[in-house]
Amino acid sequence: MNIISLFSGAGGLDLGFEKAGFDTIWANEYDKDIWETYERNFPNTFLDKRSITDIPSSEIPDAVGVIGGPPCQSWSEAGTMRGIEDHRGQLFFEFIRILRDKKPLFFLAENVSGMLANRHKDALENIKKLFTDSGYRLSFKLLNAHDFKVPQDRKRVFFVGYRNDLNLTFEFPEGFDKKRYLKDAIWDIRDNVLAAKEKNYTNGNECALPNHEYAIGTFSTIFMSRNRVRSWDEPSFTIQAGGRHAPLHPQAPKMKFVEQNKRVFVENKEDLYRRLSVRECARIQTFPDDHIFYYKNVMAGYKMVGNAVPPYLGYYLAKKIMEDLQSIGISDNIKIAS
Repeated sequence: MNIISLFSGAGGLDLGFEKAGFDTIWANEYDKDIWETYERNFPNTFLDKRSITDIPSSEIPDAVGVIGGPPCQSWSEAGTMRGIEDHRGQLFFEFIRILRDKKPLFFLAENVSGMLANRHKDALENIKKLFTDSGYRLSFKLLNAHDFKVPQDRKRVFFVGYRNDLNLTFEFPEGFDKKRYLKDAIWDIRDNVLAAKEKNYTNGNECALPNHEYAIGTFSTIFMSRNRVRSWDEPSFTIQAGGRHAPLHPQAPKMKFVEQNKRVFVENKEDLYRRLSVRECARIQTFPDDHIFYYKNVMAGYKMVGNAVPPYLGYYLAKKIMEDLQSIGISDNIKIAS
């Protein structure tokens, strides 16, 4: 079954859906620093590199599903009910536009947990209404990726909808009791890592494992205000898009509390404190080692990895969608009349 991917990034969500049996035939990503990574890892997918605001829906192929993580830069504006016609840089509205024009059987949209803050309540209700008014039965939930075999604490919200005429309601899958931890993900590559070159340029092919290199440089006072070390038998902190704030490797002891908002490295153990490598972050995100990230500066690698939906989480959601569609006799690209 063919799908299209919006705001594709490095392809974490796409990878999960493909492993569940879907085919990503068309994708859109505007960040030129990501293009090579996406195209090399998805050679059979057409990547449209234009801004989504410049792409007419008529130039996007039909598909059974639309997936993506549309950013929403201004929740306060989204909450004013200005409507779908007033984009104002609201890329969530672009996702809605394409959904309404293409009318796929389902959609899945992902976003940060911060949208659940009380100050965004009106904006969130507006976006939910836009989905339902587009002709979809909406399901909405906050998930922690750690419940789906991802070795990190990572909370994200998901919108999933089936077109009304399917008479289906998406039920989010239950998480797994058995969890994965840092030791499960990165123990075997603890000894062959490289520090990035000067100014955080990549070591390229010198890495023993692609992307197994970590950012160098000082740690900010903000970074040093909290413990940044999780032990081998714990899940990682959330993998973020900024390399300077990457979690520290579990080989180091947990940072020592000095006073509120101030911690230090344990004395005589300073050499053990290093940032997780790009590859270690990718493994914690559940990218396979053959999913290679292409960049000149390692900070771009951290950004691609940290912005991605963990493929394992994407897979378990996609697997449930596939099962639901097959349960009503949909097993290929036949488009049900809307």
